[in-house]
Amino acid sequence: MKTTLSRLFTEFFKSEQVSGIILILCTVISIIIANSYFGKNYSDFWQNKIGFELGGIALKYSVEHWINDGLMAIFFLLIGLEIEREFYIGELSDLKTATLPVFAAVGGMALPAVLHFLFNRETETQGGIGIPMATDIAFALGILALLGNRVPTGLKVFLTALAIIDDLGAIVIIALFYSSDISFVYLILSFGIFGGLLISNHFGIRHLLFYLIPGAVMWYFMLKSGIHATLSGVLLACAVPFGTGDDESPSYRLQQFLHKPVAFLIMPLFALANTDIVLSENWVQGLFTSNSLGIFAGLFLGKPLGIVLFSFLAIRAGLSQLPENVSWKHVIGMGFLGGIGFTMSIFITLLAFGQTEMIQSSKIAILLSSFSAGITGLLILKRQSADI
Repeated sequence: MKTTLSRLFTEFFKSEQVSGIILILCTVISIIIANSYFGKNYSDFWQNKIGFELGGIALKYSVEHWINDGLMAIFFLLIGLEIEREFYIGELSDLKTATLPVFAAVGGMALPAVLHFLFNRETETQGGIGIPMATDIAFALGILALLGNRVPTGLKVFLTALAIIDDLGAIVIIALFYSSDISFVYLILSFGIFGGLLISNHFGIRHLLFYLIPGAVMWYFMLKSGIHATLSGVLLACAVPFGTGDDESPSYRLQQFLHKPVAFLIMPLFALANTDIVLSENWVQGLFTSNSLGIFAGLFLGKPLGIVLFSFLAIRAGLSQLPENVSWKHVIGMGFLGGIGFTMSIFITLLAFGQTEMIQSSKIAILLSSFSAGITGLLILKRQSADI
């Protein structure tokens, strides 16, 4: 069956292509500034507290916190809308076509976690097991875009679906294992609002303000509950009416509106705020710690191995099939692109560790692993394209 791209998917793919390039530039700029004369002022800027207190409600956090807990909730809202669309009318709506990226994503999460665990079992860095599990959509599609039309359309869809499922898995991991000091009162309030939004959906209320305003309150309660506030973005996506998914669908309109702000504002800000990595004198030694080795092994080896192995098993069992014009060499190359962790890997690092030195060394390992995996995947796919 010939794979066709919907207009919304095409727009999403194009925005992620450019976003990936911008993320690379922001990361390079951030590292250069962090290690320059202005480094301390640059790092201090992200720690400046902004916000307000009103009627007993205190919302005063650092700039970095606002980005990671506030703006990233909007990022997860967009991811949630993408997942919803894929399940209703996209690549995940048909069982036969959906199973391959699902199996590939599961393998691409499981093996990296196992490898990191083997390096860090019963150590203080064991909590970093989730770091190499997720794929960065923007970076992965940005690298794939460098090959233009030389890669099959089916591979682009496969990678996008895999990365979206990956992010869904990362969201579950964050909710289950990277939340602490849970306040059940705030949690109940948050889920109470979510329930109210589902009821509004059921009774056909389609105006977005009836979802966005309560969604903002749900975000506040989730923030106070101890569960990471970004989960509220995914819950809100589940509540926004999808309908038939046409141009008038509230889900479509919100997804359409969020694409560019997320790609060109939120993601670059996240990169700038979280890659102010100071390269200390012993930063090279930090690459050989069990945590850094676990991250590298997970992203560079575990990701492609898990993706390819689970894809092979799914097809061999007759549960899935390769997309049209996609070969196993394509899948191997794409598997390495799946090893580009970046955004989600850094995000989980911030949740997993409290020590600055540990966070910095983890970020360096993530960047080097992602760069190595991305270049390897690009070379494999470029070679495969040349052979055709």
